[in-house]
Amino acid sequence: MAKDEDKIQVEGMVIEALPGTQFKVRLENGHDVLAYLSGKMRKYYIRILLGDRVRVEMSPYDLNRGRIVYRHKKAVAASVTEED
Repeated sequence: MAKDEDKIQVEGMVIEALPGTQFKVRLENGHDVLAYLSGKMRKYYIRILLGDRVRVEMSPYDLNRGRIVYRHKKAVAASVTEED
């Protein structure tokens, strides 16, 4: 088993939800990986939806699978109104 410092963390977007809290994630480099929720995210009922930006932790030994360890918060679009 790889140590914590051996893990690779990459950003990606959820493109498909699969049964058993598994997700298909498209990474920033264009690769698709099969990812599952980490135990803490399951414990605290953190929901993952299609289109969510997530951080995936991967082992250097299997680059086709990963563990979702963080869901980025949605950016709140500030509506700016210009008065003429």
